[in-house]
This record gives sequence, C-alpha cells and structure tokens, in this order.
Amino acid sequence: MVRPGRVRRGTRRAVPRAAGPRRVRDDGGMLPPPTTPDAPAAPDAPVPDDDVERTLPGEEREVGVGPWPGGEAAWPRLPDGALDPRYDPVLLRDGDRRNVVDAYRYWTLEAVVADLDTRRHAFHVAVENWHHDLNIGSVVRTANAFLAREVHIVGRRRWNRRGAMVTDRYQHVRHHASVDDLLAWARAEGLPVVGIDNVPGSVPIETAEIPERCVLLLGQEGAGLTPEALGACTTVLHVTQFGSTRSLNAGAAAAVAMHAWVRRHATLPTD
Repeated sequence: MVRPGRVRRGTRRAVPRAAGPRRVRDDGGMLPPPTTPDAPAAPDAPVPDDDVERTLPGEEREVGVGPWPGGEAAWPRLPDGALDPRYDPVLLRDGDRRNVVDAYRYWTLEAVVADLDTRRHAFHVAVENWHHDLNIGSVVRTANAFLAREVHIVGRRRWNRRGAMVTDRYQHVRHHASVDDLLAWARAEGLPVVGIDNVPGSVPIETAEIPERCVLLLGQEGAGLTPEALGACTTVLHVTQFGSTRSLNAGAAAAVAMHAWVRRHATLPTD
C-alpha cells in the first residue's frame, strides 16, 4: 500500500512513499524510495522488436551463429530438394542472433512454437495483476524456461513485457478479467488451483505434493493473493525462508514454484 509522504511546509510537495525501509546515503541523508509496483504505473519501457541477444559494452564474444556453413547449396532440405519448412531462409543467409537454444537455431518462430507445443508440461502459471505488477515479464520468461503450458494474467490486461525478453512470442499467454473468470476456466479444464503465498495455514512447498495437472496461482507483489483467490485454492503453498524478510519477490517465488513442479514431474534430459 502506498502512503502519502510527509510534506515539509513551504519546501516541497508530497510524493508517494514506498513500503519498506528508506534507503540511506553514505553521508546519512535519505535517498528517494525505489519505485514499487503499487506506485502509479508509468508507460511501459520500449521493448525491442526482435529477440536478438546483445553483448555488453566491451564484451568480446560472438552472439548466436553466423550464416549457415556452406552457403545456400548446403541449406537443410527435404528429399525433393525443397527447403526444410522449419528453417527461415533469412536466418540461414544472414545468421541467427536470437536468444534461443542451439536446437532451434535458424528455425522460424512458428516452427519453434509448434515444436514446444508438442512437449509442454502440464502445469499452468497464473498471476494477479491489479496494480500493473512489474514482475509479470519475469514470470513469463521463467514459464518459457520451464515450458509451462500457459501463463494466465488475471486483472489488468496491460503488463510490462520488457522483463519477458521477447519470450512471450514463444509462450502462450491468456488473459482473464477476474479471478472468477480464471476459476471458471480451471474448472472446465479439470485443473486444481494451487496458491503460492506465505499466509497462515500454508504448506511448505519443499514437502508438499504438487498435482501434475494444476494451475500455480501467485498474487500481486507486496499484497499477495487476494482473499477471493485464496478461498478458491485447493491448497496454498509457501516457499520456506530462513532470513528476516517476510516474503519473496513475486518473480522469484514463481520461479521456485515452477522448479518445484519440475523436480517432481518433469523428465530430465539425458544428454
């Protein structure tokens, strides 16, 4: 919750005050509070139109791969001589600098998504988005890494895509206007909803039995799951913590929850 900051008469106007401790400069003065998801949402930062991997200034390494070795005569083709439809002729000619695993180098976006669809895992990830949660992009990126079936955004349709690093092109994302809409969809699909939140009565995720087919539901950063969402969960799990902070960042909690599912149900690569 954002509280109005104090106003020193005749000096400055009030500014939104972030939850949590204020930051202190080396000289003992107070730094401005960091931006929080509960603060008024600024316009989304520009998102690149491509998913090109980029190096840091001064970094010396080749990103991606260059043109297909051997030129057009060596391009991957079908028995009849036609170009393999999975491959993009522009990428074959110019090189593939995208942030994709080597197995998908030179493939078209559509071919990559189609192949992912043949082996997506049985879990879904949902996150409430009532106050323009800046963690959603990170959740989408992690869902792509762990091959979630879908990501469901509940509440506001608009979300900051910059943190997704263009993985939303490869990851199915569905919008629900309300928690009721999400629950109706989950019931129709026969999927139990598993809440992820640090609340009284929640169960440690480290020892819990997570259903193979399920929806992992996370709340808004800071506020956690709404009472409506908590009441609809078949169970609520929390990530065990050992430090002084009460809660984890929502993007980090989502990553832990997805990895907990993977440890229990995924078939690990053998090579």
